[in-house]
Parts: sequence; C-alpha cells; structure tokens
Amino acid sequence: MLMPRQKTPDLSVQTLGNGVFNLSEAQGERGTVVCFYRGLHCPICANYLKDLESRIDDFAERGVSVIALSTDTEERARAMADKIGASKLQIGYGLSLEKAREWGLYISTSRGKTSIDIEEPALFSEPGLFLVSPGQTLYYGSVQTMPFVRPHFAELVSALDFAIKTDYPARGEYQGAL
Repeated sequence: MLMPRQKTPDLSVQTLGNGVFNLSEAQGERGTVVCFYRGLHCPICANYLKDLESRIDDFAERGVSVIALSTDTEERARAMADKIGASKLQIGYGLSLEKAREWGLYISTSRGKTSIDIEEPALFSEPGLFLVSPGQTLYYGSVQTMPFVRPHFAELVSALDFAIKTDYPARGEYQGAL
C-alpha cells in the first residue's frame, strides 16, 4: 500500500509525442497528477480524460503537471488521444502490469468486447488517481476496483487551492499502534 508522505514507486513510460516520461524528473513546481486509466475499451475513461484535458491549464496555473497512462499499446493510446481530442494532455502507454500493481492498482481480466464494441486486453489495470509531490512522495491517492465513481478533477483543483493557501499536509500518514 502506498503511504502519504512516503516515496512513490518510480514511474517511467513512453508517451505520445513527448518521449519518455519519468516521474522523478518531470514534475511541476507543486507536483504531478498521475491518472491511470483502463484503456481505449473503456467509454467512461474517454469521458474522464476529456474532462482532464479541459482542466490541464487549471493544474498548470497551480504548478502541477499531468499525465494520463494505461497498459494500452501505443496504437490504442493514440486512438484514445484522437477520440478525446487531446492536445494538451500528456498520454503514456505500455505501463506494465507489475508496475500497475506496485502502484496499488487492481488488475482485471477481459470480458470480451465492451459496450462500445472494443475488445478488452487480456489483462489491464483499473483506474487510479494520484497527486505526487515534487519530492516524489504521495500527497493524494485514490484507486478503484471498477470503472465507476471516480474523483472529480474540479474538486481536485479546488482542493489544491485550499492546500496551497493553508499549506495543508498530506493525510493518512500514521502507521503506529492502534
């Protein structure tokens, strides 16, 4: 389990048009939003990523960089970028299932074609959203076992405003006796 205020796993993936993304090197002044999505086969992911694309400037104004990534191949990642009209959102691909699990993501097996008639990969990760501090420590994290009920990016932007204004620390860090 990832712990707030502790170092996150390293993360290095290929991106569409931006070379290799390395979390340890490519951070905004106040950190990085790392959005793991299920893949091209997921219609909910497409809508979620459209919303994220529309908020890239909001995050940038707060000194936060953003990447969305999945276990999809380059071809499927490019198809997703085209589908959502991505022009600002950095999209990574080829995330290994081992790395997904290291980040605490759940892994699912294929159920065949989805409601949008796209085949699911044999294995893929479920969604997760993280805000990683500039020192590569976990500030915020959320993982899902299903494609439904994800954190809203507008709320994350508002939370950033509060955290910046009040110097609010990452919470959930206690590991002592209960």
